[in-house]
Amino acid sequence: MLPATYQLPAAIVLLVGGIVATFFGYRLFRIVLAFAGFMLGGLAASSIFGMSDTMSMIVAFGVGGLIGAAIMIAAYFVGVSLIGAGLGAFVANLAFAAGDRDPHFLVVVFLSIAGAALAMYLQRYFIIVGTGFGGAWTMLVGLLAVLGDQKARAAAATGDVWVVYPMNPAPGQAWLFWAWLALGAIGMGVQLGWTGGERKRSGRRSRKK
Repeated sequence: MLPATYQLPAAIVLLVGGIVATFFGYRLFRIVLAFAGFMLGGLAASSIFGMSDTMSMIVAFGVGGLIGAAIMIAAYFVGVSLIGAGLGAFVANLAFAAGDRDPHFLVVVFLSIAGAALAMYLQRYFIIVGTGFGGAWTMLVGLLAVLGDQKARAAAATGDVWVVYPMNPAPGQAWLFWAWLALGAIGMGVQLGWTGGERKRSGRRSRKK
């Protein structure tokens, strides 16, 4: 976790990272993975030190972040599988949320495994859907944190953007769920139609022929 004085810079980083993931997630997937690895590694390493030891926390964050980024870049296919597993787990929670219940553990495990397997088979589309909607939520949490929302700032400081859960927004923030869906859909459409790069590749192949 980062000290309170670093919550605003962390929120700005989340906002920018969310924008990149939402609209350029497939083309810049390694960068998105590096960003996620840096945040996870940095926050895990900095949590070893107490809140009063600010300098040690910052150094640990930097070193842990670099290690985390390197691991995620090296483990490209693991990152793809994790996106699929995450989407599978999200689908399980979304399906049971309609009945105001938590999904059974085995259901989550099954859908996570199925999602990971499908992600490896349909890499491009899973990356686009995962980065589109994941990036959209990260962007919204970063924006709320920049604007001063305390829950969002806590999420920015811990690196856990799902602290502010889309299925259970705070009172008066029901619009967040619909804004997330709209942004995710727009980001997915932009990637499929423009930044995904598939058209350019096919065009190059046809010219070679």
